[in-house]
Amino acid sequence: MRLVPIPRLFVSGFLAACVLGGVHAAGQQAVFRGTSDAVRVFVTVTDRDGRLVTNLRDEGKPQPITLFDNSPRPIRLIVMLDVSGSMEGNLPLLRAASEQLFTRLRPDDGARVGTFGRDVVISEEFTRDPAQLRRALPEFIATNAPTPLWRAIDESLDVFKGESDERPVILVLSDGKDSGPISFRQNNSSQAEVIDRAREEDVMIYGIGMRSRQARPAMPGIGPGALPAMMVADLPDPGLARVAEETGGGYTEIRFGQDLGAAFARVADELHSQYLLGFEPPRRDGKRHDIDVRVSQRGLEPRARKSYVAQKE
Repeated sequence: MRLVPIPRLFVSGFLAACVLGGVHAAGQQAVFRGTSDAVRVFVTVTDRDGRLVTNLRDEGKPQPITLFDNSPRPIRLIVMLDVSGSMEGNLPLLRAASEQLFTRLRPDDGARVGTFGRDVVISEEFTRDPAQLRRALPEFIATNAPTPLWRAIDESLDVFKGESDERPVILVLSDGKDSGPISFRQNNSSQAEVIDRAREEDVMIYGIGMRSRQARPAMPGIGPGALPAMMVADLPDPGLARVAEETGGGYTEIRFGQDLGAAFARVADELHSQYLLGFEPPRRDGKRHDIDVRVSQRGLEPRARKSYVAQKE
């Protein structure tokens, strides 16, 4: 049956699927959750004004889609909050925005709260209880704390090991650039390693970047490049947007005066409005394959992860 008024959603690529021509070596095979080895692809679709589009149906070719579902699915969400020194002035906004996110969790969702600054700390269990999540929010930010951005995401990925079939998602709020390890005892994670691992373990990452608001603004240094350097020093790490794009999540940059709470709430709404596509991988070679998701109607923009790693026979 063909319903013409409703836009069509289809996955296009090599071999009638989400697989494009390029094949890339992978460090390890993917972990596909569930009872089937079908590849799962969560897709967000928006219109020209950025509004979520939730009424599409699968009518397309060329890839045989074995699963198409647009009903809300339970999520396991880790909210990672930057508590480096440059976030000191943003603490009240951070707490208020997080509470808006907690109120939008569904009864079958679960969340944990993490912070990264002098150390990376993640609450002990997934919960839907807003009061318990609120108690995990930071109450103080050390003025000299660094920004271990990639290590924080890497340690968040560890939390999902052994979890059930619910969808794993990480939401990262940060205002600064990764500071790297502060001692030889700490693991040094990189942006590329985070992308590879999230892709292999099928974890979606969202990023929200914002400008620093230290209680005491830094003074410019000395020299011709001091002022330009100071002007970009309070910008979020550009790599966070790349991580979000590669894993199928979204990225938003909050400027002064914009509503951080609305950005958090939009992430929750988007996670409950995505399409789930599934297809059987044409090749079970343990390698990475690119994914291309397209919508036939003009003016609609799909967003999904860029690749998957096929299970090896």
